[in-house]
Amino acid sequence: MIPVKISEEAIKEVRNIMENKNIPDGYGLRVGVRGGGGCSAAGMNYILGFDKPKNTDKTFEVDGIPVYIDKGHVMYVIGMEVRFHNGNDAKGFVFVNPEIEKELN
Repeated sequence: MIPVKISEEAIKEVRNIMENKNIPDGYGLRVGVRGGGGCSAAGMNYILGFDKPKNTDKTFEVDGIPVYIDKGHVMYVIGMEVRFHNGNDAKGFVFVNPEIEKELN
């Protein structure tokens, strides 16, 4: 089971990028965090990109797309969802915590 959910719209956009932006063979989608310090995920910045697998990764597959998450990052992305927003105001990938989203609604 993959620790992070990737929405259908996000999968379509990842596939589009991989097919049209010359992402090399052997690369997959890297999901992770970059550092805020401390032991809380509150200061974390989520990252998304294309990369080759590393020895420290857990590897997953979502709709035929390889997904790499560094073993040290897994605990910070559990339960998160990657979505693709394509609106008039902005376009891009966003990380959403569905549990917090439920509380706000």
